[in-house]
Amino acid sequence: DLELHLQRCQQLSVTVLTDHQDLSNTELKTIMNSTAPQQYRIRAKLRTYKPQKLHQSVKLHCSKCNSLQEVPDRDDFDFILQGSAIIAPNPELHNTSWYDSVTWTTQDQKQREIAIHFVKHDEMLQHPEDTLLMIEGGTLKEVWKLTKKFKCVIPVRSTEDDLELLDLSAPFLLQGNVKYYGCKQCSTPKPVKNLSSIAAEQQPSWEPTEIAQVLGIELLQYVFIMKFTLVDETGALNAYLFDY
Repeated sequence: DLELHLQRCQQLSVTVLTDHQDLSNTELKTIMNSTAPQQYRIRAKLRTYKPQKLHQSVKLHCSKCNSLQEVPDRDDFDFILQGSAIIAPNPELHNTSWYDSVTWTTQDQKQREIAIHFVKHDEMLQHPEDTLLMIEGGTLKEVWKLTKKFKCVIPVRSTEDDLELLDLSAPFLLQGNVKYYGCKQCSTPKPVKNLSSIAAEQQPSWEPTEIAQVLGIELLQYVFIMKFTLVDETGALNAYLFDY
């Protein structure tokens, strides 16, 4: 548990970074006056670390524009799904050559129309654990239920002539308990019918990177970031941890 470990480090009088055992200790002042890149071994105290809560260390990173953003919370996703549910599924887009569609109306007060489109391979439906499906009008709870049974779930909405992805503030793809996001700045979303090219492959694997590519999405990666302030008698140094 990193958070607990960091708390313990703060309680100790001195924290020793044990890498580069072959190097002698270097004062922080010397490091700050040196040009990078260099390798050093230091002996220092941990004064502070950020963020204080470990889950806040996880961000979304775009390798193309090098931007960092917060991971949206479930309320944001739920709000976008509710907004897209206002648009009724377009029946003219159901049961195409590359997906089969199932529709129904919920029995609650809102009487939402829901459509699920199951992508076919060789004109046949795949086993649930190999299936990609698209859902219109579903709630967050309904989407998560589907991710437990099917390999990939893509939330969509109807236009006049095709299905399209939701706002990129929402995940464009869900696989198991992982949500995949696209960069708003670098993505140029393409029509959902481009997925038919993957369905036509000999053995569709429905890998997120391939799905992102055919949909014109620049895939964001989850990264782990922390900032440590280290001190010794000669000065203070900020150390940053950035890792996939």
